[in-house]
Amino acid sequence: MKTRITGTGSYLPEKIISNEELAQWVDTSDEWISTRTGIKKRRIAAGETAGEMAARAAKRALENSGTSSEQIQMIIVATCSKEQCFPSLACQVQKAIGAVSAAAFDLSAACSGFLYALNTAHAYIRAGIYEKILIVGTEVLSDLVDWTDRSTCVLFGDGAGAVVAEASEEGMDGFVQYADGSKGEVLTCKGRSRKKFFQDGEEDGKPEDSYISMNGQEVFKFAVKKVPECIEQVLEQTGYEKEKIRWYFLHQANSRIIRSVAKRLEEPEEKFPMNLMEYGNTSAASIPILLDEMNRKGELVRGDKVILSGFGAGLTWAAALLTW
Repeated sequence: MKTRITGTGSYLPEKIISNEELAQWVDTSDEWISTRTGIKKRRIAAGETAGEMAARAAKRALENSGTSSEQIQMIIVATCSKEQCFPSLACQVQKAIGAVSAAAFDLSAACSGFLYALNTAHAYIRAGIYEKILIVGTEVLSDLVDWTDRSTCVLFGDGAGAVVAEASEEGMDGFVQYADGSKGEVLTCKGRSRKKFFQDGEEDGKPEDSYISMNGQEVFKFAVKKVPECIEQVLEQTGYEKEKIRWYFLHQANSRIIRSVAKRLEEPEEKFPMNLMEYGNTSAASIPILLDEMNRKGELVRGDKVILSGFGAGLTWAAALLTW
C-alpha cells in the first residue's frame, strides 16, 4: 500500500510586509533583498497563532479531499515556532477541527519538517496502522527573528499548509531523508531564556540568544549540494528518469538555491515552481503552501510524477517522489 495526497489547504496571514517597508527600519533595500533571495514580500501573523493557522489550513485540506474530520486517524504537525511546549499544536488542531478519532503529535525538523512528517505518515500507512492522516506545516517565524538583523529578518514569513494523506494503490514511490548534527551550528535558534533553580534567579542565556542565527553562506553551500544529491538518490531508488518528473517542489528558502539545484540537475527552471517572492521562507509550511496553490490553480494533475525536497536546520534534508 502507498501513500497518496488527496487534498491540500493553506492559510496565510493578511498582513503583508514588503521589502520597501522593511527598509524603513533596517539598513536594506528592495534591490538588496530581491537580488540575493528573490523575496519581495512576506506575510506576518498579527494575532494569529501557529495553532490557529494550522487549523484553518487543515480545514481547507479536509474540504479539498472530501474527508470529514471524524475520518482522520492521526494528525502530525511539523513546526519549529509553536508558542507553547504543551499541549501540542497537533492536539490543538484536533480540538479545532473535531478530529475526535485522531492520535496527534508534533514533529520538529525545521524547514525539512513537512518532508519528515510526510515520511512518518507514510510509515504508518505502509504498516497498515492508519489509512487517513492529516499533515500540517505551520510557522510563526516572525516571533523568532531579530527585526534589526537584516541578514535574517528579510528572509522569513508566517503561514500554514496542510495535506490529507491516504492509503492508495498509487502515491509515494520513494523517499530518502538525512541529518547531520555535526553541522547544526550554522543555523540555530535557542530556546527562550529560563531561570535555573540553583542560580539565584539568574537567567540562563541572553535575550538575543532566542533569535534565529544563520551562517548564510554555509547554508547555501549545504543546500545546493545535498538537495540535488537526495533528488538523484530518490530517482535511482524508484527507477524513474528525470524526464518523467513534471514538477519539483523545493522548500522555498531562496530563489538562487532553487535555480542552482535546477542547474545541477540539468533540468529547466520551469519545472521548479516558486512562491517565495510573495511569502518568504515559511519553513515547514512552505512546501504544503506551494502544493495547495498549484493544486487549486489546476496545475497539478492526477498521475503527475512530482518530487518534493526540503532542507534546513539540524542540518536536515529529504526528498520524496510520488504520483499525484
